[in-house]
Amino acid sequence: MPATLTLVPRSRAGLPLYDLDELHLAGVDAVITGRLGGVSAAPYDSLNLALHVGDDPLSVAENRRRVAVAMGLDLAQLVIASQVHGAHVNDVDHWSGDALVGDGLVTTRRDVALCVLVADCVPLLFVERNGPRIAVAHAGWRGLVAGVIPATLVSFADPREVSVVIGPHISSDRYQVGPEVVEHFATVPGASHEDLGDRRRLDLGAVALHQLLVSGVTEDHVTRCVPATDDAQTFYSDRALRPCGRFGLIVRRTSYDSLVKEGTK
Repeated sequence: MPATLTLVPRSRAGLPLYDLDELHLAGVDAVITGRLGGVSAAPYDSLNLALHVGDDPLSVAENRRRVAVAMGLDLAQLVIASQVHGAHVNDVDHWSGDALVGDGLVTTRRDVALCVLVADCVPLLFVERNGPRIAVAHAGWRGLVAGVIPATLVSFADPREVSVVIGPHISSDRYQVGPEVVEHFATVPGASHEDLGDRRRLDLGAVALHQLLVSGVTEDHVTRCVPATDDAQTFYSDRALRPCGRFGLIVRRTSYDSLVKEGTK
């Protein structure tokens, strides 16, 4: 079974963030943002990082700036693409600040942080265990059907040498979909549960894990985060509260010791 990580907030540069501490030894700094510590007004309160949900753009910019500072970077170094529920993965190694579209980001650079935004979909972090490459991906049911997970893993030389974190997402208890959605995952063990008339419960995390393993990632290199997004209290949940903001999974290839020295830890 994959390891389970219970997320606990820790103050960092004035923000209550969720550090993925186990990646520090791999030379990776990664955090998951929650709802608190930003400037956005309700219903986006308060650390909304998304521009497309109706929030004040100036508030979003300030929220993103605070997160970038917590990562030891300037706002311009925080890379966020416009996500479209597909499988396109952007190579950020030669990125020069232009707008990006797609649901995956990959890089070997140390001067940027990669960020995906979610509010029930599955955020994923990929770390090359013996190399410089890192990646993030956004996977809702459409992205899982499109193949964003294998598309991201193509960027790595050997999937068996990649560590993956499956971030907070909606649980199967709260995620009801129609049969036309479930049929896409009919061959995935444990993907759907309970017949609720014309609805079924879908476990996005189980689908993501299955696709990782089929793509060559080993189970002992996978970590699943809890809690889920269900109650919209710790993290944003589009199913529980709409409209709402988006939280982020953010990663940077850097030394943890250097961040301590810079005072962002």
